Amino acid sequence: MENTNEINGHAANHTEYTLPAAEVDTDAKKDAQLTAQEKFVRFLKRHLLVILTVSGVLAGVGIGMAVRNMNLTRAQMTYFAFPGEMLLRMLKMIILPLVVCSLISGAASLDTRSLGKLGGIAIAYFLVTTLIASSIAIALAFIIKPGVGAGALNTNSLRLTGTVTNNKETVDSFLDLARNLFPANLVAAAFRSYATDYKTVSIGNATAGNLTYEKIPTGSEIDGMNILGLVLFAIVFGIALRKLGPEGEDLIKFFNSFNEATMVLVSWIMWYVPIGIMFLVGSKLVEMEDVVLLVTSLGKYIFASILGHIIHGGIVLPLIYFGFTRKNPFSFLSGLITPFTTAFATCSSSATLPSMIKCIEDNNGVDKRISRFILPIGATVNMDGAAIFQCIAAVFIAQLNNVELNAGQIFTILYPPAGIPAGGIITIAIILEAIGLPTNDLSLMLAVDWIVDRTTTVVNVEGDALGAGILHHINQQEMKKQAELETVRVEAVPNIKSEEETSPLVTHQNMGVMPSRKGDLESVL
Repeated sequence: MENTNEINGHAANHTEYTLPAAEVDTDAKKDAQLTAQEKFVRFLKRHLLVILTVSGVLAGVGIGMAVRNMNLTRAQMTYFAFPGEMLLRMLKMIILPLVVCSLISGAASLDTRSLGKLGGIAIAYFLVTTLIASSIAIALAFIIKPGVGAGALNTNSLRLTGTVTNNKETVDSFLDLARNLFPANLVAAAFRSYATDYKTVSIGNATAGNLTYEKIPTGSEIDGMNILGLVLFAIVFGIALRKLGPEGEDLIKFFNSFNEATMVLVSWIMWYVPIGIMFLVGSKLVEMEDVVLLVTSLGKYIFASILGHIIHGGIVLPLIYFGFTRKNPFSFLSGLITPFTTAFATCSSSATLPSMIKCIEDNNGVDKRISRFILPIGATVNMDGAAIFQCIAAVFIAQLNNVELNAGQIFTILYPPAGIPAGGIITIAIILEAIGLPTNDLSLMLAVDWIVDRTTTVVNVEGDALGAGILHHINQQEMKKQAELETVRVEAVPNIKSEEETSPLVTHQNMGVMPSRKGDLESVL
């Protein structure tokens, strides 16, 4: 009966499958007739946000150039930039829950051994790419020589505004980096970070003629999220939850749900990006007094920096990705146009993080455990683009002051300090102090920072994305190997059992052994 029912079941299934075949053919013909229209609609649905974002940038350039001729007051310029300011505020608002929850859930979902291996590969990737970027920058600076013959450049001739003051010792900068890794107050770390300040005290007696002054470092808190401390705490906390086993599952589920809800908020914010970017770009063009004069005066420096970004971002990083994955890197990058556009407009790797995580998961299929673990770290640590413009700026200022750099100074420039609060200009100041160059020419960097910083952020974001793609590929290969090994083990056990059951030696021995138990004797008798 069972065989009959099974046969009838197969027949019924075959009938159900063959009957709608004509309908399928009819639907296929209808699809063929509407192929062009459907493809166009699908293309618009998939790339609508990208099209709107790029259109926002172009519209921002046009509006900015048009508004420049209207001679707006400072108050009017503030009102004009308000929609762009709202975009930055929304992106910054989402950074804290996104970074903390994504890192905790990512670290908790990864196996401890794979976590250590992926973390080691990520650190090696960041260090190697940063070193390559610094080497490219120094080579370009010595080839192009942007500062040679440019000694006439000064802040008075260009009417530049803004000053850079940095008296911090290099040792204190690194000590501040270590202190920020371990914040004393996690709540305060969400909006404040530690920074060393100095106060001058007098020692001795002025009347005795032995009065001296000493600069003493003192701790202070400055405005700005301590992202390094939050990142380290989130990773360690996620590992601790993983170690708890079943007891930590509820809390892991909470952070996973929190993270998914945050990503929903990100998807809503992304639809405001085209409007915000349009006003960000337009307001930046309106703020600059004489764009042409700045570009022509510092053109060689700008050209060297952008060329370095093109070489590193267009050749070196894609080659590294191809070397590991054997896949087309530009196909991978084509799914990340929205975060690249956001990076170009906002000049912030952290502000680009929400859209980067969403696009790299939805468009490129990167594992959530990889993207939400590596990308927040890369946004803080990986600074390939920053290394290029910082190294070129240091050599540029040396050439501006007719200083010949020795091997030790060049080696110091090769390793610019990363993750220091206050951004790239302060980092350049630290490099200049380390190699003994004056910092009064840094106002020139401030004048064109808004130009170079855009390609800088794009390269930083590209390095993070390709690093996540490489780690995803390595993780996929490891999972395949483990699956193959488990399959081999599962197949090997039944084979051993079948050999034991069908072995003639085993059968012969069983037949030749006399029954020893009472029940066996009774059955034989």
